[in-house]
Amino acid sequence: MLVQAGVRTLLDVRENRGGQLAGFAKEADLRYFVPLLAGGAGYEVEPLLAPTREIRRAYIATKDWLAYEVAFRELLRDRRLLELLPPERFVEPTALLCSEPTADRCHRRLVVEHLADGWRAAGHGVTIEHLVLDKKRAKRRQ
Repeated sequence: MLVQAGVRTLLDVRENRGGQLAGFAKEADLRYFVPLLAGGAGYEVEPLLAPTREIRRAYIATKDWLAYEVAFRELLRDRRLLELLPPERFVEPTALLCSEPTADRCHRRLVVEHLADGWRAAGHGVTIEHLVLDKKRAKRRQ
């Protein structure tokens, strides 16, 4: 999917990139495999785009997505991302990596919306595409 989408950078935005739940997607493994398997794409980590442990744990305990979204959006504003992450950093196609299979209840969607809203307000063009595995096609490959 990364190659087909023309992704040049895989940006890891997970809070825990090396824990047991990361499985085959541990940071050290991805640093090695991404350039080899994703057409020479780079692998980077951006902790500013990860939730805090407290926000993540509160969501796990309550399953209250609205509360998570409010807390995480506030965190993004407090971190002043629009000042720290210029749109020029994302000129080449960049994919955000986290642990969720879809973007509907995932912090990467909130990150992209936050950055896109700010950059668009500043006059920059932004294109967002959510890369999702086609499950029908994946079943045929099994």
